[in-house]
Amino acid sequence: MKTVFRHAILLVCIAGFAAAAGHARAGEFANPLMRGADPHAVVAGKTVWLYPTISRDRFYAFSSDDLKTWKRHGPVLDFKNVPWVGEDGREHHGAWAPGVIERDGTWYFYYSVGPKRSRIGVATAASPAGPFVDSGRPLLDDEGKRGFEAIDPMVFADPKSGKYYFYAGGSAGSKLRVFELNKDMVSFAAEVPVETPAHFTEGAFMHFRDGVYYLSYSHGSYKRASYSVHYATSKSPVGPWKYRGAILKSDASHKGPGHHSFFKNPADGSDLIVYHRYDGQTGDGPYSTRRQIAIERVRYDKKGLILPIIMTDGRD
Repeated sequence: MKTVFRHAILLVCIAGFAAAAGHARAGEFANPLMRGADPHAVVAGKTVWLYPTISRDRFYAFSSDDLKTWKRHGPVLDFKNVPWVGEDGREHHGAWAPGVIERDGTWYFYYSVGPKRSRIGVATAASPAGPFVDSGRPLLDDEGKRGFEAIDPMVFADPKSGKYYFYAGGSAGSKLRVFELNKDMVSFAAEVPVETPAHFTEGAFMHFRDGVYYLSYSHGSYKRASYSVHYATSKSPVGPWKYRGAILKSDASHKGPGHHSFFKNPADGSDLIVYHRYDGQTGDGPYSTRRQIAIERVRYDKKGLILPIIMTDGRD
């Protein structure tokens, strides 16, 4: 019996070491979910809506009631219906990294238009399925200036103050900017001076839990293994930030995880993260394959710190 018991302990230790070393484990979400990048998740009732970067000049939405099967909607916004996109004189534009939020029955769709000069637009709809109608002008324009890139919008509804904060920026200059939105949600009340947190590159996301504000973001080059998710905490949605470390990093079979969002599973209230990654790649990159979207569970320790997230694959 002692030999069997010792053997069982050894197997448990080996399994734990393998997980800690970054080996993939079978998961519950049929990962990867789909091709795409920069997924933003929103919960409406019992349905989860995903808004990824998936096309060069248009956006689609995906909905699911079980986090395994996904229905495509759209396009929910097409650049051919946004006249100002072409005002920079470029022939081609990138439909990048949307962020979505609902307020008082209206859905607001914030989206990046690249490449440089980069701009962020906002469109509205009566449903998370769209179609979204653009406001008629950019909400934020970097005007080609160095030091800031107008990409990766995210809007956060502060449960304490009732204010809505808009986060954007990264890549060129790796600078974070934050604005307070007016009630119309398509204009700014004011810019809020903030520090850029340690290891910030792009893709800011804010969530609130047990009185703590969690600002998470991507670090590194999106085409390389260095791409990863880090986070900082604060007692305020605008800092100051206390850097807490990396929570999602490359492993042996998944590279460059990043540009994520947090959300609650409507089925059980558990905390989840959705993100993109490269599957089946080796080395440090750069990688040229298509990125994949995946979901993982998020766990916190007794102090409220986010535990490292292990990437998983679909059920065997």
